[in-house]
Amino acid sequence: MSALTVVAAGAGTGVMFMAALIGGTTGAITAANGMASGCMTTDQPAASKTADEIPATYLRLYQAAGSAYGVPWTILASIGSIETHHGRDQRISSASARGPMQFMPGTWATYGLDGDADGRTDITDPADAIPSAARYLKASGAPGRLREAIYAYNHSWGYVANVIAVARRYAARPVEAADDASCGYVGPVQAPTVIAAKVIDYARAQLGKPYIFGGTGPAGYDCSGLTMMAYRAAGSAIPRLSDAQYWFGVKVPPGQEAPGDLVFFDYKPGHSGPGHVGIVYDVPRGLMLAAPHTGANVRVQSYRAYPGGPVGFTRPYAHHP
Repeated sequence: MSALTVVAAGAGTGVMFMAALIGGTTGAITAANGMASGCMTTDQPAASKTADEIPATYLRLYQAAGSAYGVPWTILASIGSIETHHGRDQRISSASARGPMQFMPGTWATYGLDGDADGRTDITDPADAIPSAARYLKASGAPGRLREAIYAYNHSWGYVANVIAVARRYAARPVEAADDASCGYVGPVQAPTVIAAKVIDYARAQLGKPYIFGGTGPAGYDCSGLTMMAYRAAGSAIPRLSDAQYWFGVKVPPGQEAPGDLVFFDYKPGHSGPGHVGIVYDVPRGLMLAAPHTGANVRVQSYRAYPGGPVGFTRPYAHHP
């Protein structure tokens, strides 16, 4: 059981949440459970200028709950904005949902907690409702299955799209759900070919190295630099840039991807191809090996929960079986 799972399930959750709120980092949570500090399942993004619209008290609560439960605080803030405009409109809905995060009474009975440790579990108190929402999202699959977790919160894929859209506005840059290799993921995975196994072995050996724009190793990598060099190490030459890599590989239908395949994101209108790429790693868990962005390290992270979702998979080694 991970430290974050202990926090979500333990009787002292409210106290632990207050520790996160006061300390401002996940270290207070993980250290309290005898785990190494700084082990997070999700990057917590810096706030954009748009986030200035969030009341300061609510922003602190969103960020603390996000850190405590490994859920992007921007998702919590987006839900709070859509549901009640950060507590400014707390009318009881036609479906009997209440409070700043619009909990249904039955859901609150299961997931409501005393976030500020004042002895009350109050559905109308943001200090209780916001960490309760984070707890519910985590229990519903966040961060690895973030879209499914948001859908569990409100059964509408249109709602999911709206939440993600607002969350992006609150983030200074996109944030991806991630499983850091130092947080207990050890593998191995069953690669379908020798080339795929070598690709994965190379990429795994780069875990923890910094993202460097234009980097092709060994000191650091950008996203397509990592994929190119991993394939080169396996004896297979692929193009340098993500858009060219997308058109080079044999297309793989979603759901049929395998370890060693490439997974692509951020295909913007007017561009020649996707702007980001990773290496499929663990299919059942939806994980990839990737160099995410400036300021991050090469890591294991979710490709299913990446903002916008995958735009395609390719199998470059199909050209060189």
